[in-house]
Amino acid sequence: MQRETDITIPPAALEAAAIVGVTNPYFIIGPALISFSGGRTSGYMLRQILDAHRGMLPDDVIVTFANTGKEREETLRFVHDCATHWSVTVRWLEYRTGDQRFEEVGFNSASRNGEPFAALIAKKAYLPNAVTRFCTSELKIRVMRDFAKRVMGWRNWTNVIGLRYDEGHRVLKSLAANDSGKHPWRNVMPMAKAKATKRDVIAFWAKQPFDLQLKHYEGNCDLCFLKSKAKLQALMRENPGMADWWIDQEQNAVRGGAAPFITEHSYAQLADEVDRQGFLFEDDGEEFDAECGLVCAGEHQ
Repeated sequence: MQRETDITIPPAALEAAAIVGVTNPYFIIGPALISFSGGRTSGYMLRQILDAHRGMLPDDVIVTFANTGKEREETLRFVHDCATHWSVTVRWLEYRTGDQRFEEVGFNSASRNGEPFAALIAKKAYLPNAVTRFCTSELKIRVMRDFAKRVMGWRNWTNVIGLRYDEGHRVLKSLAANDSGKHPWRNVMPMAKAKATKRDVIAFWAKQPFDLQLKHYEGNCDLCFLKSKAKLQALMRENPGMADWWIDQEQNAVRGGAAPFITEHSYAQLADEVDRQGFLFEDDGEEFDAECGLVCAGEHQ
């Protein structure tokens, strides 16, 4: 893996950096992938990067969105809206079985019924969980890695991740991944470097003509097993039928001898409690922007 000091910066990039100012953390020198999770935080980061580049990204700075098929429709619309309003190309990627390992799709052709996720579960014959989050590593991290290698032809590149200054522990994990030297990429977190916080993100979107139409506790993955029991049940109550895919995947896997998504309770049990009980949801902390993406790279490769 190339170290930062070994990367050769093209003369044109150096000239552009001199114009913008090398102190701007949002000025990205390629080859680089901008990991767009479809959340407000990474959307904020993308806008700052575009502004640093005067509205147009270099050819070797690519925006990618990896769709698992379980992203909310609101998330897909938000990714599409950002690309449309800001005139930026977003490369939509999805996991596939077989040698290719991924396919490029778009807003209209993107999976919406968990097809990539289900295909991965069928291949592995067991479910991801809080310890083994292979949904992140396989459906997002490795899909983007293979895209960078096979489509872009890169051997080494920079991964631009939307981690804020107030997400210190996640920032440190990403920096530790750089130190490990295991990956062909180097993580950079311009928002952390710019000391941008959740307050900055909220203020930014309050002034925009469009926004991500999700509540602060919903997150992009509809019923991610990392959500608390209270949040999962609140979402099930608000969205009848949302749990069906998770229940089917879990029951099929358990019949085959696999463990459930969550040790303490199954999705079927959660749904049954929702049917039998009244509204008991108490917000146990803001999720705000539960963005599933390259932040797990250091943990699950």
